[in-house]
Parts: sequence; structure tokens; C-alpha cells
Amino acid sequence: MSETMVLPIPALNLAGSLEQYIQTVSRFPLLSSEEETELGRRLRDHNDLNAAQQLILSHLRLVVSIARQYSGYGLAQADLIQEGNIGLMKAVRRFDPERGVRLVSFAMHWIKAEIHEYVLKNWRLVKIATTKAQRKLFFGLRSLKPGFGSLSAQETAQVAQQLGVRPEDVSEMEMRLGGQDISLEPQEDGEDQHYAPISYLADDALEPIEQISQREQEKLSTDGLNNALSSLDERSRRIITARWLQGDDQHSATLHDLADEFGVSAERIRQIEQRALAKLKSSLSEHI
Repeated sequence: MSETMVLPIPALNLAGSLEQYIQTVSRFPLLSSEEETELGRRLRDHNDLNAAQQLILSHLRLVVSIARQYSGYGLAQADLIQEGNIGLMKAVRRFDPERGVRLVSFAMHWIKAEIHEYVLKNWRLVKIATTKAQRKLFFGLRSLKPGFGSLSAQETAQVAQQLGVRPEDVSEMEMRLGGQDISLEPQEDGEDQHYAPISYLADDALEPIEQISQREQEKLSTDGLNNALSSLDERSRRIITARWLQGDDQHSATLHDLADEFGVSAERIRQIEQRALAKLKSSLSEHI
């Protein structure tokens, strides 16, 4: 049998009537302890999907009741119920009728676990709680807050003590829960069309392939230049480096500076420079 059983349970979707669904599931009869045990044995021993269906249908109202406890997170009630139904099916799959524990008690854990995961996954774009302690704080803070306003220092300390966390953890989670979602796209009737996040969050960096190509081209150019410079004699290399490769025009050597350094005329330095540049151009064209 699969992890979650696909059974004909009442349809629930956002286009339908949630109240009609709730009325429908409330009509399914509750099972006695003896009936529940018998159905559990039929499912366990004979893979009786009809027994599984009866166990599920009789507990759908439990899912509705638990899902209502999570209505404060801004998520559709129908979606919460659907996730809870998945948890219920997992519970039925694992139910052991010989342990003397009613399915309602066993299923609550699985129903809440599925709804918890759904809330954490869908409540805002950024994950609010990533560790077990943060999850406990995430769900506990809403139930322990006395009102909709910010917690006072005393209230923060009381919540922290009840949940077994630090006061600063409570303050941080309260701040994160209180943050407002911002639409990336501008509103149709908004005046600040050019100030929506989508307008300034675009990444202007090159695509990865283009970055690799650019680095390869730069490497080729650098290697080619080094090879071309190595083909020059020492004086020519010194003149080209001093005149063109300083990286700052204000610190480049003049013809007269190099004429004084080598004890020749500025015209002679210019001639050497011209010949060296022509040789460099030829070497670079061959390398690239």
C-alpha cells in the first residue's frame, strides 16, 4: 500500500463551498472503539481499502477542527484542510489497532505535522523557521501573544520563559512575523511604477557562460601580451612597459624621461617605441 492512500473522499477546492464541505464531513458517523479496531485489523491484515476509507471519512471533521487553529497565518482554509487530510491518511496507514490507542489521538500528530510543514513552506517567500526551536517559537508566539500589538519587555520575558527560549529570540521572531510582504510587481493603479522592487532588483551581471567566455578572453589576451613582451629586447620592453603598461596615464614615462634614462635622444626612444609596438602587434595577432 502506498504512503498516502488515494481514496474517494469529499472533493475540496478553492472554487467550491468550504461550508458545504464542512457540512458534508460532519454527517459521517463516528466510530465506536470496537468498530475502529475491527476496521484497523481489516486494513492491516487484508489491505482492505474500504476499511481505510471508513476510518478516514469518520475523522475528516477532526481535520477541519485542527485546520481552524491555523487560520491566523493568512493561508486558505481549504488548503490547510487538504494538507491535514494528507496527514490523516498517513495516520490511518500507520494505525495499529492492537495498541489500545484511539485513532483520533494518534492522527492528531500526523495532521498537525502536515499542516505545520505547509504553513512553514508557504508563509512568506523567506523561510521563517528552520530549526526545531524556531518552529516551536513560530507557532507558539502567535498563541501566547496577548494581543495584536508589540510585546512589552515583560511580556517578551514571559513568552520566552514559557517556550524555553531567549528573550532576544522572541523579539527577533516577532519582528520577522510582523514584517509586511512587498509585491515585486508595481500595482496597476500605483503612481510609483518605477520604484517597485522588480525595477531595481534585476541582476545586471553577465550570464555564467558569458562570464566564462570573458575570463577566457582576458586570459588569452594576458598570455598573448606576456609572450609578445618576452620577444622584445630588454630596452624595448622597458620602453613599452614605462610608456603604455603603467595603468595610469599620469604616471607613464615621457620620451624625454626615457631618453635621460638610456642616454639617447627622445627621437631615438620614439623610433625604438614604434618598432617595438609593430612587433607586439604582429606577435599578438599570431597568438590570438
